[in-house]
Amino acid sequence: MRKRETLSKTVRNLCVITLGSLIYAFAFNWLFVPNHIVMGGFTGLAQTLHRLIPALPVGATVIVINIPLFIMGIRRQGVRMLFSSVYAMAVSSLFIDILAYTVHFHPIEDHLVACIFGGGLVGAAMGMLLMVGATTGGTELAARLLKYRFKHISIGRLCLLIDVCVIVLYTVVYRHINDALYAGIAMYISSLAMDAVVYGRNISKVACIICTDGKAIKDSLIAYDLGVTNIRAFGGYSDEQRDILICAFKPTRVSELKAAIAEADQTAFVIICNAEDIFGEGFADFNIDSL
Repeated sequence: MRKRETLSKTVRNLCVITLGSLIYAFAFNWLFVPNHIVMGGFTGLAQTLHRLIPALPVGATVIVINIPLFIMGIRRQGVRMLFSSVYAMAVSSLFIDILAYTVHFHPIEDHLVACIFGGGLVGAAMGMLLMVGATTGGTELAARLLKYRFKHISIGRLCLLIDVCVIVLYTVVYRHINDALYAGIAMYISSLAMDAVVYGRNISKVACIICTDGKAIKDSLIAYDLGVTNIRAFGGYSDEQRDILICAFKPTRVSELKAAIAEADQTAFVIICNAEDIFGEGFADFNIDSL
């Protein structure tokens, strides 16, 4: 049974990688190449090095730059990461070449529209790969490794920082300011889309309920199958005893929470806040290697 589950998970992950690679290739060929929008990452770095040292071929340079990253990635995440990422790199490159030779994409007249949609599609594709532990190498792999050191920075922001450095270097060498500015917009949109895919499913809400008698509200929340923690407190103005109830829940259950509180005590003071990441029983599992 365990082998069957492992095989099923592997097949599912490969399907996700294949779909993400196809989306990436489609966005690259349709929205970036025809509109002459520069991409960040190691490809842009290899192009810049080729401009400085013509003897360095772009493709071989990209592979050489990725070798130390893959070695570090294997040390941190094991051989599984190498297999997934090599597969993603190969499939995405294959799709890029197939689309380039079989489909003639016309440039989008509005470069800003191309930047927005191109960045969104590329970011979503990269987020899909990261969710199953894969990257296409380059920026995403470097950002994944930096995440172990800078845990407080989101994976999308780390990618954006690396891309910005590459774009600035590209601008200094090529002196194409317009291309660099459009590339900056595209990479920013890409980082937002990547974070939305990677972290979006973990976004939850937390309710802080202040009332005079928390038992009725607590029983009502439990009846709605909502977890709750009761804290004894004192009012700052009246110095009277109060109950503070803390309840973490999914955004889709806001109406249930409000109904449970209204049924028990309509005088309660309620604060509902967004919680970007919650792990534990009923939510995501804790993982030291999580993004």
